[in-house]
Amino acid sequence: MTTFGVEEEFVFLDRETLRPADVADGAFAHLSADPRWRPLAHREFLAAQVEHASAVFTRMSDAREALVDFRRGVAAEADRYGVVAASVGCPPDALPFPTITDTPRYQRIVHDMEGVVADHQIQGLHVHVGIVDRDAGVRALNAVRNWLPLLSALTGNSPIWRGHDTGYESWRNVGQRRWTTAGCPPEFRDAADYDRRLERLVGIGGMKDRAIIMWAARLSAHVPTIEIRIADAQLEAWSTVLLAAVFRALVDSVIDTSLGAAASVVPTTEAAPGPELLNAALLHSAHSGLDALVLDPVLGELRPALEVLDRAQALLAPALDASGDAELVASGLARLLEQGTGGSRQRAAFAAGGMPALRELYTSTFTAAY
Repeated sequence: MTTFGVEEEFVFLDRETLRPADVADGAFAHLSADPRWRPLAHREFLAAQVEHASAVFTRMSDAREALVDFRRGVAAEADRYGVVAASVGCPPDALPFPTITDTPRYQRIVHDMEGVVADHQIQGLHVHVGIVDRDAGVRALNAVRNWLPLLSALTGNSPIWRGHDTGYESWRNVGQRRWTTAGCPPEFRDAADYDRRLERLVGIGGMKDRAIIMWAARLSAHVPTIEIRIADAQLEAWSTVLLAAVFRALVDSVIDTSLGAAASVVPTTEAAPGPELLNAALLHSAHSGLDALVLDPVLGELRPALEVLDRAQALLAPALDASGDAELVASGLARLLEQGTGGSRQRAAFAAGGMPALRELYTSTFTAAY
């Protein structure tokens, strides 16, 4: 069975203002002192963030259990410091410029990007799926790029920024468009073409190394995976696992020839959207989520979100059946449609009760097992 892993970025927030609280150094030191979390806990760009780079999994049930356990550890750290732990794409309020974790690499990024960093107070969810080689990864990447608008529509969770409702499901994805590389990756001929073109980007516009290539999907620079980076950090672990199951099924559909599904999950040459349409559709999804039309990844045109989701499930069915994830995805998508995305839930809470209601939403969902 194809392996996968998850990276989740969490932010500590002041209990009253819900602005980032710079307590992550101490929280990281405490988490990394625990043998369970030592290899999995990482410092992040902001002094208010910690990251969980998970173990490698084959079963979604194992992933969910591990993700919830780590969140409980982070929540315990938040309690120690009297702050709130949140899994959101961006904090609902922020100071004019964040405190950056004091490492040479992060300080170089600030020097290179300067004012862009002021609004780069974001948390993402990155899902890695194992690949047999980089050429297979490029084939998957060329297919995945067409699905990014739909995956964005499923995962928006950052509607409130600097104390105001932005009107967007994912303000994080809007802010990331300021970086030198962002949005949808181009198509590549093969792994050699991918590596050659990335190498030419390094050193231009703040791109000090491949780790700062911020496309919404890419090949990992350090492990044999394809990585999807479109998703905001998710309120609850179950929606993280839902995205992991969908993404693995999509990659399997392209790479696993025994499924015979590769042709069905990619558009025809005539229907294939160009980069200008894909990047426009990414902003469209960041704005509307599942409440309007979504770019269909195979038809290459805007269609009602429910129709696109039904078609996507049908296309991914062979891979989901093979992995045993069909019921998990069906029930997860049904729950998502019933409850709303994290973005819509945050917007509703903020409209009903402002910052206190958001704080309650964050605390009630952070360690939820289901």
